[in-house]
Amino acid sequence: MLTRLANEAIRMIISDGDLRDPRVIDLLGFHLRSMHGSSPPGSVYALDLSGLKRPDISFFTAWDGEQLLGCGALRELSPVHGEIKSMRTAPQHLRKGVAAALLGHMLGIATERGYKRLSLETGSGEAFDPAIAMYRRFGFAKGDAFGDYAASDFNQFFHLALPPLA
Repeated sequence: MLTRLANEAIRMIISDGDLRDPRVIDLLGFHLRSMHGSSPPGSVYALDLSGLKRPDISFFTAWDGEQLLGCGALRELSPVHGEIKSMRTAPQHLRKGVAAALLGHMLGIATERGYKRLSLETGSGEAFDPAIAMYRRFGFAKGDAFGDYAASDFNQFFHLALPPLA
C-alpha cells in the first residue's frame, strides 16, 4: 500500500509482525510503559509480548523500509467476534495515518474471517482522545464491556458491526 503522509512520501507495508524483532520489542515496551503511565494499576489491559504470542492473536506491523511505523493485533474472541488489541504508532509517526492504515488492515482481515462484530477496550481521558476520534471515524460506537473486561472510570468500550462477506 502506498500512502502519502504529512507532506512526505512513505511506502507503508503492513505485514505479519515478528515478535522477535528488537524494533518491535522496543515499540511494545514503549506501549506498555505509556499505558501504565496514563492509567492506574490494575486498569491496563494492553498485551505484553507473551500475551501477543497467544494462538488467538494475529499481530501486524507497519513499515517504511527498515523503519517500524506502528503495530496492532487482532484477537479472535469467537468465530464471529474479534477484538482490536495493542495498537501503537511509533511516536515520531503520530498523526500521519499509520494507526488508520493498521486499523483498516485489521478490519479487512476481520471481514474476511467472517466476524460479525469487532470490539475494543481503550483508556479514558485526554491522552486517548485522538485514538477514540479515529475509532469513531471508522464507525465504532461506545458500548458495554465485553469478554473478561471490568468497566471502570479509566476505560471504555467500542463496538462495530461488520458487513457480511459478499
